[in-house]
Amino acid sequence: MKRSILILMCFLTTTISAQWGTSSIKLGVFSPAATDGGFIIGFDAGQFADKNFSWNVSFDWFHKNYIDKKLIAELNNYYGTTGTINELRAKTNIHDLPVMFNVIVKFPINPRSQIYLTGGVGGEMLLINFRNFQNPEQDEFEVAFDYNWRVGVGAAFALGTRSEVFTELTYHRSNPGWQYEVEEFDTFSTRYFERSYDMSGIMARVGFRFYY
Repeated sequence: MKRSILILMCFLTTTISAQWGTSSIKLGVFSPAATDGGFIIGFDAGQFADKNFSWNVSFDWFHKNYIDKKLIAELNNYYGTTGTINELRAKTNIHDLPVMFNVIVKFPINPRSQIYLTGGVGGEMLLINFRNFQNPEQDEFEVAFDYNWRVGVGAAFALGTRSEVFTELTYHRSNPGWQYEVEEFDTFSTRYFERSYDMSGIMARVGFRFYY
């Protein structure tokens, strides 16, 4: 009888765990290849398939003002160095918004701590404010898209029965971009430039995860 009750309790515990929802918020730094490093914040929500495997949908936000050194090199190569005008043309303001589907596989160390592996794929939208080529004092706006993927490793420590704190190190890969044209009035020709933003890099974050 006792054995039957124990088996039933284990079954119920597994069933409840499989139905648990989970959500987390995480803060940290992101260092993409296109820009200097900066602050990134993220949120995810998902569900457990069993006690050591879960999935979620995540949303992140990264913002940066910077000077696009790659564009400066292209402009200097084509037009020659013209004082600081190309630096002004290369001033860029971006908002990076990845949305991803992720899976997490946990490896318990003891009842209160664990390490885990995570991976995800999704899409990325990049909002770009940049300077007009002919009139660098004037801002222009563009939206770029790309697919993305991410892999990482983390460690978590339980704070309570349904909450934990965690730290996570991930590599993110994406390269959104678009092509734009510049009218050259002196030669009556059109010059095409490709603006791509290599948003691949390392993320280091800490966060809190909740179960419900």
